[in-house]
Amino acid sequence: MPHVIVKAWPGKTDEQKQKLADAIARDVMSILGYGEAAVSVAFQEVHANQWRDEVYIPDIKKRPDILLKKPGYTM
Repeated sequence: MPHVIVKAWPGKTDEQKQKLADAIARDVMSILGYGEAAVSVAFQEVHANQWRDEVYIPDIKKRPDILLKKPGYTM
């Protein structure tokens, strides 16, 4: 049961978030072979002033073993 969490700064419209969720779900189903009922996608807004502590350090810096696409920035 893949569950994908997208973390991003606030400011995207509901339509943008839904289009992204739909595209991610389609790719997960196509590439990994899961049915629609098995896939879920969440969108978590994280303010810029909280990004380093809530996302960069715990999800990127401390988890290089599971990070498949590294960002082009450091903090």
